[in-house]
Amino acid sequence: MAILDSQGRLLGKLSILDVGAALVILLVIFGIFFYPGTSGSVAQVGAVRKAVEVDVMVRGLSAVSPKDLIKEGQKANIIVRKQPSGEAVLKSVKFLPRNTIVPQPDGSVKSLPDPRPEAVFSNDMILTLGSNAQVAEDRATKERTPVLGGEKVKVGMPLELDGPNYNFTTSVISVRIQD
Repeated sequence: MAILDSQGRLLGKLSILDVGAALVILLVIFGIFFYPGTSGSVAQVGAVRKAVEVDVMVRGLSAVSPKDLIKEGQKANIIVRKQPSGEAVLKSVKFLPRNTIVPQPDGSVKSLPDPRPEAVFSNDMILTLGSNAQVAEDRATKERTPVLGGEKVKVGMPLELDGPNYNFTTSVISVRIQD
């Protein structure tokens, strides 16, 4: 009995193509599980950790007493695009008045306190978050950008804050890298 017959089968049972396909599959499985390669995102290459302050604006948070929930010095988890991205300390909490624009008889407008009773439970505030984050530098423009959870934090980006008694989405309005 020959090792390879006239139809291309090994020992009369296995096709050379089947053996080749099985070998390729085994090499792929070995490559995935036993040689995973480097981990981490491209944004982490050459990045250093620095103190970062991020100002976020909260609009229309529905809460009876937000001053009891959100306090300076508390830690909050930051979630970026549904991925946990570290912790931050609430450095400052500034509550903004709820105003409405009222047209005047002469055609001008004034900003006056909102008289609606349901506006009592709608809160606007600016929070300053402090954290240590990786800072990536763009090679072309030399701009430095903080990176949280593999995502660059920029103005306008939504962040989710998760604290002991709250969870809400905010919008970044300012980013400062402390030198």
